[in-house]
Amino acid sequence: MAPRCLMCSPTSPGTMGPMATLDLTPDELLTTTRTVRKRLDLDTPVPMAVIRECLEIALQAPSGSNMQGWQWIVVTDPQQRRRIGDIYREQTQAYLDSRISVTKQFVDDPDRSKVQKRIGTSVEYLGENMGKVPVLLIPCIRGGREMNLAGQAAVWGSLFPAVWSYMLAARARGLGTAWTTLHLMRDAEVAEILGIPDDFLQGALIPTAYYTGETFKPAPRAPLDDVLHIDRW
Repeated sequence: MAPRCLMCSPTSPGTMGPMATLDLTPDELLTTTRTVRKRLDLDTPVPMAVIRECLEIALQAPSGSNMQGWQWIVVTDPQQRRRIGDIYREQTQAYLDSRISVTKQFVDDPDRSKVQKRIGTSVEYLGENMGKVPVLLIPCIRGGREMNLAGQAAVWGSLFPAVWSYMLAARARGLGTAWTTLHLMRDAEVAEILGIPDDFLQGALIPTAYYTGETFKPAPRAPLDDVLHIDRW
C-alpha cells in the first residue's frame, strides 16, 4: 500500500515532519495489526524519530483521572537488549515446557492444534531472538504489587490503551510489534538492568522492528455469537 500522512497537525519548530504511513482505513488498521515474531527484521535499524512519533500518538490514549502516569523505556543499546533477551529466552523456554504452553492447548482439536503448534514455533523463534530486535519498548506505570481487583483494573486500564495505540501507530508506519509479558516473571532483574524505580510496574515488553514480507490480514476468530451476551450472561 502506498504511504500517506495520517498526522495533519503542524510539528514543533526544529522537529521532523510526520513520517509516511500506510494507506489503511481505521478498520484495516485495527484488523491487521498482528503479533509479529518470525517476520521481524532484525537487521534494519528503526529511526528514533519513528519511535517518538508512535509514542506521541500513544500519549493521546485515555488514562484514569487523566493522570497520564505512564513512563516509557526505549531500549536500543545492544548490550542492554542482549541482557533482556537472555532473560526472555530463558522464560520462553520455561513457558514452552509448562502445561500452559500454547502448544498444549486444544490438543483434541486437530485443526486448532495445528495452529497452536505453528504459534509455538513462532514463540520459540522470538524467544531466541528477542535480544536482536532493534527496539525493545517497556511501558511502565506507578503502582503497588498488592492491589485489589479494582486497583489492578485502574492501573492497567491507564496503561494498556496507550500501549495498544503505540502498536497501532507502529503498524501504520510499516513496523511490526508483539505484545509479550514472559519477562515479567523476572521483572526485578529487568528493573535492575534498566534502573526502573521500585514503585513502578512494568506492563509488557514490545519488540519493535520493520517486518519482512508484504502485509497482514485479519486472523481467524470464533464467531461473535459464541462470546456475546446481551443484557445477561
